[in-house]
Amino acid sequence: MKKVIGVRFKRPGKIYFFDPGKLEITKQDYVIVETASGEEYGEVVIANRMVKEEIVVTPLKKVIRIATPKDRKHYEENKRKEKEAFSICLEKIKKHKLEMNLTDVEYKFDNSKLLFYFTADGRIDFRELVKDLAAIFKTRIELRQIGVRDEVKRMGGNGICGRELCCCSFLGNFETVSIKMAKEQNISLNPSKISGNCGRLMCCLKYEQDVYEEKLKKLPKVGAIVKTADGEGIVDRLETLKEKVNVKFKDGDGFFYKKYDAKDVKVVKNAMSEKVDPEELEHQKELEQLEELDKLDTVVEDEEI
Repeated sequence: MKKVIGVRFKRPGKIYFFDPGKLEITKQDYVIVETASGEEYGEVVIANRMVKEEIVVTPLKKVIRIATPKDRKHYEENKRKEKEAFSICLEKIKKHKLEMNLTDVEYKFDNSKLLFYFTADGRIDFRELVKDLAAIFKTRIELRQIGVRDEVKRMGGNGICGRELCCCSFLGNFETVSIKMAKEQNISLNPSKISGNCGRLMCCLKYEQDVYEEKLKKLPKVGAIVKTADGEGIVDRLETLKEKVNVKFKDGDGFFYKKYDAKDVKVVKNAMSEKVDPEELEHQKELEQLEELDKLDTVVEDEEI
């Protein structure tokens, strides 16, 4: 077992483990820790705790000290300087006529580096901009291109559910999301209904996907011919989470429908091809573009800690 604390450097953000040594550190304390890019100021979100060694990456970096009022003052001063740096960078971007949108500025706690985050449609030659910024701020400058998901995460907002965006409240990392997930969850394939504030597929499509995939293994496909207690019929619709199958039967010149538990139907002949949702056909081009944007989107990777 290994004693650790969990530290977060921004909200929301990934939690990193550090070695507290002999320090007794409580939740919501602030600490100065050693990282790959120098000293950093972070909030303790997990107090001293023993965890299994296999879940931590060793050797753990150390907690240098519990933050002092002087550290807090320095951190707040950096926040003030970030606002000034943001304004100056905007002026320089305009001067160099660069097609980029500045979204955020971040000073490292020890002032060893100043990071500028931006979005852009393609690659940007910002070498001259970096020279100008380095001459003004007299420190190492790094420009980092981010995707629209990261931009919205930094801006904040509420989702269509009415709650604060997941990426702004608890999501540490973005996971891959696809149109296939919406199909398997029987969600509307209208792009406006499955896209978030960032214009990309909603992250929440991922939350229940593992459950859907597991349950779909037990269910026949829509269009399959199945044998039931009432004879043979065609699977018309699935209630995946309930493991229910809606079956269509021919009745003279018309049809009737009946619902069964998945265990009570037997597949006679599986569907030759997947049934195409009319809504998918209507929005096919938009859906393809949406999925392509997700593949191409540039996302900031977690920095090495």
